Amino acid sequence: MEMLSVLPGAVSSTCSACPWKAELTEARCQAHYWKAQHQRAKEREAKLKQEVEALKAKVKELDRRLFGHSSESRSHQHEGSDPGKPKTKRRRGQQPGRPGPGRRDTGTLPVQEEHRVLAPEERCCDRCGLPFEEFPGTEDSEVIEIDVRAYKRRIRRHRYQPTCQCPHLPGILSAPGAPKLIPKGRYGVSLWVTILLDKYAYLQPTHRLLDELRSHEIDLSMGTVTGGLKKLAPLFDPIRAEIIRKNLEQCQWHADETGWRVFVPVEGKVGWRWKLWVFQSASTVVFVLDPTREARVPETYFHDAEGGVLIVDRFSSYKAIIQVKDGRILLAFCWVHVRRDFLGIAQDWQAHHDWGLGWVDAIGLLFHLNHRRLEAPSEQFAQRDQALREAVERMERQRDEELGDEQLHPVRRKALKSLRNHWAGLTLFVEHPEIPMDNNTAERTVRNAVCARKVFYGSYSEWSGHWAATMFSLLATLELWAMNPRRWLSSYLQACAEAGGQPPSDAARWLPWNLSSPQREAMAAVADTADTS
Repeated sequence: MEMLSVLPGAVSSTCSACPWKAELTEARCQAHYWKAQHQRAKEREAKLKQEVEALKAKVKELDRRLFGHSSESRSHQHEGSDPGKPKTKRRRGQQPGRPGPGRRDTGTLPVQEEHRVLAPEERCCDRCGLPFEEFPGTEDSEVIEIDVRAYKRRIRRHRYQPTCQCPHLPGILSAPGAPKLIPKGRYGVSLWVTILLDKYAYLQPTHRLLDELRSHEIDLSMGTVTGGLKKLAPLFDPIRAEIIRKNLEQCQWHADETGWRVFVPVEGKVGWRWKLWVFQSASTVVFVLDPTREARVPETYFHDAEGGVLIVDRFSSYKAIIQVKDGRILLAFCWVHVRRDFLGIAQDWQAHHDWGLGWVDAIGLLFHLNHRRLEAPSEQFAQRDQALREAVERMERQRDEELGDEQLHPVRRKALKSLRNHWAGLTLFVEHPEIPMDNNTAERTVRNAVCARKVFYGSYSEWSGHWAATMFSLLATLELWAMNPRRWLSSYLQACAEAGGQPPSDAARWLPWNLSSPQREAMAAVADTADTS
């Protein structure tokens, strides 16, 4: 019998009658089978490793969201800084060598003088007994105090009796009554101003506010406050309408949305979570409450807008509104949200830590160069503008080069594809320096409503939810104009009281942009009012 060759590549020399031929054929088939199985196992193992890596990153992301620091700040070194200089941690508080802030100006406070004199037995010499004589002048000092008190205004309407016999006069005439904000109501303007500010500006829940009022010997029920607010709400309808009109006259807005609970069943809606949208221009802020997060909300709000730029995050509803699709409104996307993509990758994926931070630094450089461009004197603007454009072009090339790599990790590809898909809106600021690179303005404005939601959970009726949106809009607008909300509310509500508990016919004249300079100064929160016209 011829020898069986089992060497790799050797030519088989077995005869057809060899009893080992069948076993050889079976062994070769099994070898191919187990090789295929081994390959499948390796592929399955690689896939499982990727899934484990992704799940670990997800756990780290959720852990970071739940327990991590809210700040995303990192130290950066860009052009103009010395990379060889050691970094030193900046101490908190007053910095050495810098002038102190000085005392706050309290010149607008009323003064209540208090004279302090020596006791009679102390106004003479303790040895000879001769008295001291008064010396001209005083040594003065000041102490800031607060005297909050509740009181009753007892209105005594004097009566008069005619001395003539004219038939058109009644037997007894009385002086007119004091104007009331709520007809037949017991509570005056100052109390309702306090309630409005404590609830919507200082975010106290109503039960805590009532406890505080009881400490001032005012015992109010929850129903009295709720019923009073429901009667006050229509007084602000013309104010809200004018704020919206002014807002839509602008050509640049920041937009954002946050959750707001309204504990009212709505047909077709599951749960209580509504959405509180904010649209902020340079001079006004408008909050809109809606049960949904659909594109219908901004689409309806900007129905009459003739055009402009909407600065937003990458939420899909903004991309779907008709005004964006037909080109009337341009979307400028927020670079801070893009930065979060790469920062999250660096924090959650250990293997991609350096890659993610590299992109974070590149985005930080864009912010740095744009800031230098905006503060540049006119003769240096072109040079700094060119530096920014070159950095944007470098980032675009790097993005496309990395996306061209077929072996690019999926987590990197996802972040870079999002960057590419939103590139037109992200780089809108390059040609239009007046457009900011981030949407932090809207996120800061919506923070007050977020804190209110945490404190008193939301609204227990639909009217109160829309009323809260109106008050958030008004107070945020007054803040933009650096106006004292207590003075403004007192003035406007007093006018409503004098109008018989109705909005004054000229309600629009109370809005900041319609006030005269003396009126604006009288309602200013600080000595120098902000110019937002």
